[in-house]
Amino acid sequence: MKPALDVITIGRSSVDLYGQQVGGRLEDMASFSKAVGGCPANIAIGTARLGLKSGLVTRVGDEAMGRFIREQMEREGVSTQGIITDKQHLTALVILGVRDEDSFPLIFYRDNCADMALTEEDIDETFIASAAAIVVTGTHFSRETTAAAQKKAIRVAKANGRKVVFDVDYRPNLWGLLGHGAGESRYVRSDAVTEHLQPILADCDLIVGTEEELHIAGGSEDTLEAIRAIRTASKATIVCKRGPMGCVVFPDAIPDSLDDGVKGPGFPVEVYNVLGAGDAFLSGFLRGWLRNEPLETCCAYANASGAFAVSRLLCSPEIPTFPELQHFLKTGSRHKALRFDQEINHIHWATTRRPQPDTLMALAIDHRMQLEAMAQEIGAPVERIPDFKVLAVHAAARVADGRPGFGMLIDGTYGREALFRAADHPFWIGRPVELPGSRPLDFEGGGSLGAKLVEWPVGHTIKCLCFYHPDDPPELKERQERDLLRLHDAARRIGRELLVEIIAGKHGALKTDTLAVILQRLYDLGIKPDWWKLEPQRDDAAWHAIGEVITVNDPYCRGIVLLGLEAPEHELEAAFAAAASEKQVKGFAVGRTIFNDAARRWLKGEINDEAAIADMAARFQRLVDAWQRVSGRAKAA
Repeated sequence: MKPALDVITIGRSSVDLYGQQVGGRLEDMASFSKAVGGCPANIAIGTARLGLKSGLVTRVGDEAMGRFIREQMEREGVSTQGIITDKQHLTALVILGVRDEDSFPLIFYRDNCADMALTEEDIDETFIASAAAIVVTGTHFSRETTAAAQKKAIRVAKANGRKVVFDVDYRPNLWGLLGHGAGESRYVRSDAVTEHLQPILADCDLIVGTEEELHIAGGSEDTLEAIRAIRTASKATIVCKRGPMGCVVFPDAIPDSLDDGVKGPGFPVEVYNVLGAGDAFLSGFLRGWLRNEPLETCCAYANASGAFAVSRLLCSPEIPTFPELQHFLKTGSRHKALRFDQEINHIHWATTRRPQPDTLMALAIDHRMQLEAMAQEIGAPVERIPDFKVLAVHAAARVADGRPGFGMLIDGTYGREALFRAADHPFWIGRPVELPGSRPLDFEGGGSLGAKLVEWPVGHTIKCLCFYHPDDPPELKERQERDLLRLHDAARRIGRELLVEIIAGKHGALKTDTLAVILQRLYDLGIKPDWWKLEPQRDDAAWHAIGEVITVNDPYCRGIVLLGLEAPEHELEAAFAAAASEKQVKGFAVGRTIFNDAARRWLKGEINDEAAIADMAARFQRLVDAWQRVSGRAKAA
């Protein structure tokens, strides 16, 4: 029977907390980025990104960090069947930093942690047999119970004709050889560790390590002698990682020189952070090796993946996806520091962002200026607006009924509580950043844009409305473009999705090519939002022109949602029908058509909360029905 998975990794899983102040001491770090870490967890993510079907066997704590690891694995497409929730132990943590090109301080918080509580009973024989290969790792041979778990996995794999991969993954202080402050150390000679590891070698099909790791596995500090000792014990293919020199592979007899092994192309890049590079390397090698590609190709995948990792800050988040890797191997990069290559960065972002349903039907309640004007007109206090926005969340939830593909646009000015309540549902959430009605574009609240955005939940999509027309004065266009570029940069740096809303028709004629010209200009500037929000177009040709611009400039764009501009429902249904044939149009985000009447009557005191909710839900439902009707017909055609 063909294995259901390509690879299962076994052992460490942790939460990495990376200091964001590069060049500083850990003592002085003021903020941290959070990511999944631990060699096996990183490799599970890396192989999944590179197109393999992967799984992970580990333990995580019954707390938020453990849930984070499990949820991130699910987002990455890794099978979580082998992840055990441990109610007695906490998830491991690692504090890391980048001091300079040669110093990468880290502290392991692993005393009595969840993954080191792994036992033989946690090894599900059926699950292990479901993969073409397993990866066992050095750290989990450091204790009797975890070693027993990995040895059982090896026995099961061999009994079922599966391959065994051994990543030496040598961390001296995790073997108790150094103190807590020496987490950065990669090598301490230890005959005891060598004696622990050498019995493992005979059952391995692939053994991977740095020169120092092969020293500990082979029991010699002469690299060639160590590799020969490994060959005496094992018929495995041996991979020696050599940092900036790439790698050398020995599938058979060991030659007289390291340079006589099988090699692939090297990729000299600026070293930003070496932590996690080996995990990216092995992920790339396995992508080729498990697909029976030539060893030279396996080396190319591995070396390139490692190059990506050392050129970026974090561990698992920086491992490339296969489209990203293919792009790099085909076109290279003019940047020695790959993190500055905008084209590669965009592919990486677009192929690793959180999954999203293929359609989006959103109730927009992010209006501030309009609701303020309404309240003033009818003599209602603006302090009631936040309560009304909460009612809108209830209305949207009533229609969505827990189904995917629904969302809301909610502001943080009057919608703070509504944002909290929207998070109770599986909504896509967009949040405006622009100063209402500003032209030229300005951002609400002043001060540092990035500092404000970093406080937003990671699931909030940044929404920015810009009134922009091709016939605008050059100085107006220049200022608006500058601020959109600034916003785009901030969104990418802090890892938030971006929706750019363009309204052109209020400040000039809306011709067949107007929106297409605007989008092309913004793409030429390097602005590639995840979503576009656009006004209805006059004809099919206009939609076709817009769709063509997006397809050519950003095949990873999530698509377009239609805005409403307070149009009557029958006009919106006609607009939906006109747009549905363009595949880039994925839904709508409409506000005043849905909430205007209910808001006015509720603020006046003419209807109660339930009546307001029911009215908005009915209107939203009619638009949902209309969109699904016309989009269904478009797909059928």
